[in-house]
Amino acid sequence: MKIIVPMAGRGSRLRPHSLTVPKPLIPVAGQPIVHRLVKDIAKVLNQPIEEIAFVLGDPAWFGDNVVSSLKALAKSLGAKASIYRQDQPLGTGHAIMCAKPSLTGPAVIAYADTLIRADFDLDAKADAVIWTKKVENPEAYGVVKLNSENNITELVEKPENFVSDQAVIGIYYFKDVAVLKEKLQEVLDENVMNGGEYQINDGILRMMAEGRIFKTGTVDEWMDCGNKTVTLETNTRMLGFLKADAEEQLVADSLELINSKIIEPCYIGENVKLINSTIGPNVSVGNNCVFENTTVKNSLIQNHTSIKSANLDEAMIGNHVKYNGDFTKISIGDYSVLE
Repeated sequence: MKIIVPMAGRGSRLRPHSLTVPKPLIPVAGQPIVHRLVKDIAKVLNQPIEEIAFVLGDPAWFGDNVVSSLKALAKSLGAKASIYRQDQPLGTGHAIMCAKPSLTGPAVIAYADTLIRADFDLDAKADAVIWTKKVENPEAYGVVKLNSENNITELVEKPENFVSDQAVIGIYYFKDVAVLKEKLQEVLDENVMNGGEYQINDGILRMMAEGRIFKTGTVDEWMDCGNKTVTLETNTRMLGFLKADAEEQLVADSLELINSKIIEPCYIGENVKLINSTIGPNVSVGNNCVFENTTVKNSLIQNHTSIKSANLDEAMIGNHVKYNGDFTKISIGDYSVLE
């Protein structure tokens, strides 16, 4: 099994945090988004992962540190890491085709801006599986249309009339991804574009037209990381899941508490110091941070940051930040100073 991860986008909706760190590398509950996504997919597949192919953008943005992080992720799962580049933002289908040498055999394609919780078996009869989530407002999503045998027959974007309540979440399984490669090559050769981009859906629809069987794989939880607000919501939900699972150490042994307390669930990284402070619930803190005379809840704070005399709620703070003030709902990027 292979996993293909297109992740070349800049993540403009998550600025200022994505100005210095590519969005898939921003940590949620202590781990980068793409790390959690790939590990969760591997857990659902429950079979050996042979290769993980990452499609990155400009090397000036997705540099050596990003590549090293992704290679370490693949190695931790016993897989080979392949690195490809998408030089132009020409759509989801184009991004996949940038990894053309890896598009053989069974594979999962997953776009790195979402997290999941799922427990299902891949349908052995299916040529492909589109992972979906049941939603209350399907008119706001791209959804699948099903026939009487629960095969997917159509993909409908933001339907005005009810089609189904199964929203497409951006994760796909192909029994042989080379078939998708063939169809996407046709899309590129014929210059079939939607919104000025080459889309994965156009390749999928050509597979359906040939009678390929598409099934749904419904996830239990689908968590977005598109902007600051939903990323904080995802951090809160993920912390709750991790605490219930009890599979990860959420608070590092190096934590130093001085007249302070933690209200679970929280993730606390290495070498964090709390002085006269209360952290939690639903807070993720990176490594080498210091909090003094501060209360923080429902927030996400990255590495090497110092916060003093603050009362924070729904805050997202980047790396190497110094903050001392009375604001609450804030969004601060890397290397900022507020005193």
